[in-house]
Amino acid sequence: MKVAFQGEIGAFSEEAVLALYEAAELAPRPSFEAVFEAVETGTVARGVVPIENSLFGSVHVNYDLLRTHDVGIVAEVNLRIRHHLMAPHGVEMADVRRVYSHPQALGQCAAFLRERLPHAEAVSAYDTAGAAKMVAERQENGAAAIASERAAAEYGLAVLAAGVESNHQNYTRFLALARAEEAEEEPAHTGQRKTSIVYAMRQNVPGALFKSLAVFALREIDLYKIESRPLVGSPGAYLFYLDFEGHRDDDPVRRALDHLGEIASTLKILGSYPKGRVVE
Repeated sequence: MKVAFQGEIGAFSEEAVLALYEAAELAPRPSFEAVFEAVETGTVARGVVPIENSLFGSVHVNYDLLRTHDVGIVAEVNLRIRHHLMAPHGVEMADVRRVYSHPQALGQCAAFLRERLPHAEAVSAYDTAGAAKMVAERQENGAAAIASERAAAEYGLAVLAAGVESNHQNYTRFLALARAEEAEEEPAHTGQRKTSIVYAMRQNVPGALFKSLAVFALREIDLYKIESRPLVGSPGAYLFYLDFEGHRDDDPVRRALDHLGEIASTLKILGSYPKGRVVE
Protein backbone atom coordinates (compact mmCIF):
# COMPACT_ATOMS: atom_id res chain seq x y z
CA MET A 1 0.00 0.00 0.00
CA LYS A 2 1.39 3.39 -1.05
CA VAL A 3 0.98 5.95 1.74
CA ALA A 4 1.71 9.68 1.53
CA PHE A 5 2.90 11.84 4.41
CA GLN A 6 4.27 15.37 4.74
CA GLY A 7 8.00 15.74 5.19
CA GLU A 8 11.21 13.82 4.63
CA ILE A 9 12.19 10.29 5.60
CA GLY A 10 12.67 10.35 9.37
CA ALA A 11 9.68 12.60 10.03
CA PHE A 12 7.31 11.74 12.87
CA SER A 13 4.61 11.38 10.22
CA GLU A 14 6.64 8.52 8.74
CA GLU A 15 6.60 6.81 12.15
CA ALA A 16 2.83 7.23 12.23
CA VAL A 17 2.53 5.70 8.74
CA LEU A 18 4.49 2.62 9.82
CA ALA A 19 2.47 2.33 13.06
CA LEU A 20 -0.72 2.20 10.98
CA TYR A 21 0.55 0.30 7.91
CA GLU A 22 3.67 -1.70 8.74
CA ALA A 23 4.39 -2.74 5.14
CA ALA A 24 3.56 0.63 3.55
CA GLU A 25 5.38 1.98 0.52
CA LEU A 26 6.42 5.42 1.74
CA ALA A 27 5.49 8.44 -0.39
CA PRO A 28 6.90 11.67 1.11
CA ARG A 29 5.23 14.94 0.05
CA PRO A 30 6.41 18.54 0.57
CA SER A 31 3.15 19.85 2.09
CA PHE A 32 -0.09 18.79 3.73
CA GLU A 33 -1.97 20.06 0.67
CA ALA A 34 0.08 17.69 -1.50
CA VAL A 35 -0.83 14.76 0.77
CA PHE A 36 -4.55 15.50 0.48
CA GLU A 37 -4.28 15.92 -3.31
CA ALA A 38 -2.42 12.60 -3.66
CA VAL A 39 -5.19 10.80 -1.77
CA GLU A 40 -8.02 12.60 -3.57
CA THR A 41 -6.62 11.80 -7.03
CA GLY A 42 -5.84 8.17 -6.19
CA THR A 43 -2.08 8.66 -6.64
CA VAL A 44 -1.68 6.94 -3.27
CA ALA A 45 -3.95 4.55 -1.39
CA ARG A 46 -3.71 6.41 1.92
CA GLY A 47 -2.43 9.63 3.43
CA VAL A 48 -1.40 10.18 7.03
CA VAL A 49 -1.49 13.66 8.61
CA PRO A 50 -1.24 15.06 12.15
CA ILE A 51 -4.40 16.67 13.51
CA GLU A 52 -3.52 17.63 17.09
CA ASN A 53 -0.67 17.61 19.60
CA SER A 54 -1.19 17.27 23.35
CA LEU A 55 1.15 20.19 24.10
CA PHE A 56 0.81 22.54 21.14
CA GLY A 57 -2.82 22.05 20.14
CA SER A 58 -4.56 21.50 16.82
CA VAL A 59 -3.05 21.51 13.34
CA HIS A 60 -5.62 23.94 11.96
CA VAL A 61 -4.56 23.69 8.32
CA ASN A 62 -5.50 20.01 8.28
CA TYR A 63 -8.94 20.73 9.71
CA ASP A 64 -9.48 23.12 6.81
CA LEU A 65 -8.16 20.61 4.25
CA LEU A 66 -10.47 17.88 5.59
CA ARG A 67 -13.42 20.06 4.66
CA THR A 68 -12.24 21.18 1.23
CA HIS A 69 -10.96 17.85 -0.12
CA ASP A 70 -12.94 14.77 -1.13
CA VAL A 71 -11.34 12.43 1.40
CA GLY A 72 -12.47 10.50 4.47
CA ILE A 73 -10.89 9.36 7.74
CA VAL A 74 -10.40 5.57 8.03
CA ALA A 75 -8.03 5.20 11.01
CA GLU A 76 -6.07 7.08 13.66
CA VAL A 77 -3.06 6.58 15.91
CA ASN A 78 -1.65 8.49 18.88
CA LEU A 79 2.15 8.64 18.68
CA ARG A 80 4.48 9.56 21.54
CA ILE A 81 6.75 12.34 20.29
CA ARG A 82 10.35 12.37 21.50
CA HIS A 83 12.41 15.30 20.26
CA HIS A 84 16.21 15.21 20.08
CA LEU A 85 18.74 17.98 19.53
CA MET A 86 21.20 16.88 16.85
CA ALA A 87 24.15 18.27 14.91
CA PRO A 88 27.06 17.10 12.74
CA HIS A 89 29.62 15.00 14.57
CA GLY A 90 32.15 17.12 16.44
CA VAL A 91 29.72 19.93 17.27
CA GLU A 92 29.29 20.61 21.00
CA MET A 93 26.26 22.10 22.73
CA ALA A 94 28.21 25.33 23.36
CA ASP A 95 28.84 25.67 19.61
CA VAL A 96 25.15 25.79 18.67
CA ARG A 97 23.97 29.20 17.43
CA ARG A 98 20.91 28.23 15.36
CA VAL A 99 18.36 25.45 15.91
CA TYR A 100 16.21 24.44 12.94
CA SER A 101 12.92 22.58 13.19
CA HIS A 102 9.20 22.69 12.44
CA PRO A 103 7.45 25.54 14.33
CA GLN A 104 5.40 23.07 16.37
CA ALA A 105 8.53 21.18 17.41
CA LEU A 106 10.23 24.43 18.39
CA GLY A 107 7.16 25.30 20.46
CA GLN A 108 7.16 21.89 22.13
CA CYS A 109 10.84 22.39 23.07
CA ALA A 110 10.66 26.06 24.04
CA ALA A 111 11.63 25.50 27.70
CA PHE A 112 14.75 23.50 26.76
CA LEU A 113 15.84 26.12 24.23
CA ARG A 114 15.27 28.95 26.70
CA GLU A 115 17.13 27.26 29.56
CA ARG A 116 19.92 25.35 27.81
CA LEU A 117 20.47 27.36 24.61
CA PRO A 118 19.53 30.95 25.42
CA HIS A 119 22.20 32.17 22.99
CA ALA A 120 20.79 30.17 20.04
CA GLU A 121 18.26 31.38 17.47
CA ALA A 122 15.23 29.15 16.82
CA VAL A 123 14.67 28.97 13.03
CA SER A 124 11.50 27.54 11.49
CA ALA A 125 11.75 24.78 8.87
CA TYR A 126 8.97 23.04 6.96
CA ASP A 127 9.61 19.68 8.64
CA THR A 128 11.60 18.19 11.53
CA ALA A 129 13.32 15.57 9.38
CA GLY A 130 13.81 18.17 6.64
CA ALA A 131 15.62 20.34 9.18
CA ALA A 132 17.90 17.41 10.09
CA LYS A 133 18.59 16.70 6.43
CA MET A 134 19.43 20.35 5.76
CA VAL A 135 21.80 20.58 8.73
CA ALA A 136 23.57 17.40 7.59
CA GLU A 137 23.92 18.57 3.98
CA ARG A 138 24.91 22.19 4.58
CA GLN A 139 27.36 21.58 7.44
CA GLU A 140 26.65 25.15 8.53
CA ASN A 141 28.76 26.33 11.47
CA GLY A 142 26.76 26.44 14.68
CA ALA A 143 23.68 24.78 13.16
CA ALA A 144 21.65 22.06 14.87
CA ALA A 145 18.20 20.55 14.40
CA ILE A 146 15.41 19.18 16.54
CA ALA A 147 13.97 15.98 15.10
CA SER A 148 13.48 12.28 15.81
CA GLU A 149 16.14 9.74 16.71
CA ARG A 150 15.33 8.06 13.38
CA ALA A 151 16.16 11.29 11.55
CA ALA A 152 19.53 11.53 13.32
CA ALA A 153 20.40 8.00 12.18
CA GLU A 154 19.06 8.59 8.65
CA TYR A 155 21.16 11.72 8.07
CA GLY A 156 24.26 10.81 10.07
CA LEU A 157 23.91 13.36 12.86
CA ALA A 158 25.01 13.07 16.48
CA VAL A 159 22.39 13.47 19.23
CA LEU A 160 23.51 16.24 21.60
CA ALA A 161 20.50 15.96 23.92
CA ALA A 162 17.63 13.47 24.00
CA GLY A 163 14.04 14.04 25.06
CA VAL A 164 14.16 17.83 24.88
CA GLU A 165 10.38 18.32 24.69
CA SER A 166 9.05 20.56 27.49
CA ASN A 167 6.61 17.91 28.71
CA HIS A 168 7.22 14.22 28.20
CA GLN A 169 3.47 13.58 27.96
CA ASN A 170 3.86 14.70 24.35
CA TYR A 171 1.56 12.87 21.93
CA THR A 172 0.38 13.67 18.42
CA ARG A 173 -2.80 12.24 16.99
CA PHE A 174 -2.51 11.27 13.33
CA LEU A 175 -5.35 10.51 10.90
CA ALA A 176 -5.26 8.04 8.02
CA LEU A 177 -7.13 9.28 4.94
CA ALA A 178 -8.66 7.51 1.94
CA ARG A 179 -10.71 8.69 -1.02
CA ALA A 180 -14.19 9.64 0.19
CA GLU A 181 -16.02 6.84 -1.62
CA GLU A 182 -13.59 4.25 -0.27
CA ALA A 183 -13.89 5.60 3.27
CA GLU A 184 -17.69 5.27 3.09
CA GLU A 185 -17.32 1.59 2.17
CA GLU A 186 -15.13 0.81 5.19
CA PRO A 187 -16.83 -1.88 7.32
CA ALA A 188 -18.11 -1.04 10.79
CA HIS A 189 -15.14 -2.32 12.81
CA THR A 190 -15.58 -4.14 16.09
CA GLY A 191 -14.39 -2.48 19.29
CA GLN A 192 -14.63 1.19 20.22
CA ARG A 193 -15.44 3.39 17.25
CA LYS A 194 -15.66 7.12 16.67
CA THR A 195 -17.04 9.47 14.05
CA SER A 196 -15.82 12.90 12.93
CA ILE A 197 -18.05 15.52 11.32
CA VAL A 198 -17.96 19.20 10.32
CA TYR A 199 -21.05 21.41 10.27
CA ALA A 200 -22.26 25.02 10.28
CA MET A 201 -25.39 26.44 11.87
CA ARG A 202 -28.14 28.11 9.84
CA GLN A 203 -28.17 31.21 12.05
CA ASN A 204 -25.75 32.66 14.58
CA VAL A 205 -28.34 33.13 17.32
CA PRO A 206 -28.22 32.52 21.10
CA GLY A 207 -28.45 28.82 21.89
CA ALA A 208 -27.67 27.59 18.37
CA LEU A 209 -24.49 25.74 19.36
CA PHE A 210 -26.18 24.32 22.45
CA LYS A 211 -29.01 22.94 20.32
CA SER A 212 -26.55 21.31 17.92
CA LEU A 213 -24.73 19.54 20.76
CA ALA A 214 -27.98 18.57 22.45
CA VAL A 215 -28.80 16.15 19.61
CA PHE A 216 -25.94 14.00 20.92
CA ALA A 217 -26.66 14.50 24.63
CA LEU A 218 -30.28 13.44 24.15
CA ARG A 219 -29.04 10.09 22.83
CA GLU A 220 -26.24 9.73 25.42
CA ILE A 221 -23.51 9.89 22.76
CA ASP A 222 -20.14 10.78 24.27
CA LEU A 223 -18.41 13.80 22.68
CA TYR A 224 -14.61 13.62 22.48
CA LYS A 225 -13.67 16.98 20.99
CA ILE A 226 -15.09 20.12 19.41
CA GLU A 227 -13.03 22.54 17.30
CA SER A 228 -14.28 25.77 15.72
CA ARG A 229 -12.88 27.38 12.58
CA PRO A 230 -13.98 30.61 10.86
CA LEU A 231 -16.34 30.11 7.93
CA VAL A 232 -14.46 31.76 5.05
CA GLY A 233 -16.54 34.46 3.39
CA SER A 234 -18.96 34.79 6.32
CA PRO A 235 -17.48 37.05 9.03
CA GLY A 236 -18.69 36.08 12.50
CA ALA A 237 -19.82 32.62 11.37
CA TYR A 238 -18.03 29.40 12.28
CA LEU A 239 -17.65 25.78 11.27
CA PHE A 240 -17.63 23.19 14.04
CA TYR A 241 -15.58 20.01 13.88
CA LEU A 242 -16.83 17.32 16.23
CA ASP A 243 -15.47 13.90 17.26
CA PHE A 244 -17.84 11.58 19.10
CA GLU A 245 -18.32 7.96 20.12
CA GLY A 246 -19.96 5.49 17.75
CA HIS A 247 -20.20 4.60 14.06
CA ARG A 248 -22.33 6.45 11.53
CA ASP A 249 -24.44 3.29 11.02
CA ASP A 250 -25.29 2.93 14.72
CA ASP A 251 -28.97 3.78 15.31
CA PRO A 252 -28.37 6.51 17.94
CA VAL A 253 -25.68 8.13 15.80
CA ARG A 254 -27.79 7.98 12.66
CA ARG A 255 -30.73 9.60 14.47
CA ALA A 256 -28.47 12.29 15.95
CA LEU A 257 -27.03 13.13 12.55
CA ASP A 258 -30.49 13.26 10.98
CA HIS A 259 -31.58 15.65 13.74
CA LEU A 260 -28.45 17.79 13.32
CA GLY A 261 -29.05 17.95 9.56
CA GLU A 262 -32.41 19.59 10.24
CA ILE A 263 -30.87 22.55 12.10
CA ALA A 264 -27.48 22.86 10.35
CA SER A 265 -26.88 24.66 7.06
CA THR A 266 -24.11 22.22 6.08
CA LEU A 267 -23.07 18.84 7.47
CA LYS A 268 -20.25 16.59 6.26
CA ILE A 269 -19.31 13.23 7.76
CA LEU A 270 -15.53 13.08 7.70
CA GLY A 271 -15.34 9.41 8.65
CA SER A 272 -16.23 6.60 11.06
CA TYR A 273 -13.24 4.58 12.19
CA PRO A 274 -11.73 2.57 15.08
CA LYS A 275 -10.52 4.57 18.06
CA GLY A 276 -6.74 4.69 17.71
CA ARG A 277 -4.18 2.96 19.87
CA VAL A 278 -1.33 4.75 21.65
CA VAL A 279 2.21 4.03 20.41
CA GLU A 280 4.90 4.83 22.98
